[in-house]
Amino acid sequence: MPSAKFLPQSFLLIALAMAGPSSLAAAETEAQHRLQYKFQMGEVLRYGIQHTTNIRTTIEGTTQEAHSLSKSIKAWKVTDVLPSGEMEFVHLVERVRMSNRVPNRAPRKYDSETDQTPPPGFEQAASAVGVPLSVIRIAPTGQVVHRVEKHPQPTPSPDLPITLPLPPDPIAVGATWDFVYEVNTQRAGGAPLSVSTRRVCTLEQVQAGVATIAVEYQLLTPVSPYVESQLVDRLSQGKLRFDIEQGRFLSQQLDVDRRIIGFSGDASSMHFVSRLEERLLEAGGIGWR
Repeated sequence: MPSAKFLPQSFLLIALAMAGPSSLAAAETEAQHRLQYKFQMGEVLRYGIQHTTNIRTTIEGTTQEAHSLSKSIKAWKVTDVLPSGEMEFVHLVERVRMSNRVPNRAPRKYDSETDQTPPPGFEQAASAVGVPLSVIRIAPTGQVVHRVEKHPQPTPSPDLPITLPLPPDPIAVGATWDFVYEVNTQRAGGAPLSVSTRRVCTLEQVQAGVATIAVEYQLLTPVSPYVESQLVDRLSQGKLRFDIEQGRFLSQQLDVDRRIIGFSGDASSMHFVSRLEERLLEAGGIGWR
């Protein structure tokens, strides 16, 4: 009987099927998958984004709750693809709809399509709609090679990249990769403190050409509740779906649900809950309703 390496692929598939589900799972785990971004010159990638946040705090017996919701459509307009595989695109926000509710204030709303003059507090968001925000060049792994800011905005933090960096080499299902960052915070007295953090990524499965990646942001440095409260919005975990053939993310959902006791005195508490959802829109898609 010929050795397995000379058997036609169809015979190998039949043999795996006869061996049972465990063998099929093992074969899938051992397969190597190359995850790379693959943008095309002139194309526009549009994503619908929804971000909700709810913060409940108790300090000295007084409990307050704040809620915010934002819906937006972002666009990446690809302007160049270099022979090296690096891709350059213009990042902009085409539409935004925002609302927030904070203690002792009336709820506020802003819709860039219907409000010619933004309400107080939304001026900065309104000024950033429909204009180029950044010109960004990335490697196929997603690492930012070059970036030029075109509109006044906060300096991007290295631990919150615009694209999720991918591993440079092919990986199997179950493999992990991570990135360690140093984030600047402050101690309770105001002294600066550098905190080590890490984003851990795991290739959970590949099905029909779509990779599911689990992502978790972790604190590596032991910190006080006061410092943790400054980083709580980063401490997300969730999953992303990546189209291997097309070389782009299809969707992501990242959640934070964190309780912090003693962030502002021994009897204080904070419950921070947020969800970020993002999905690639079809051509002509209108995004979030």
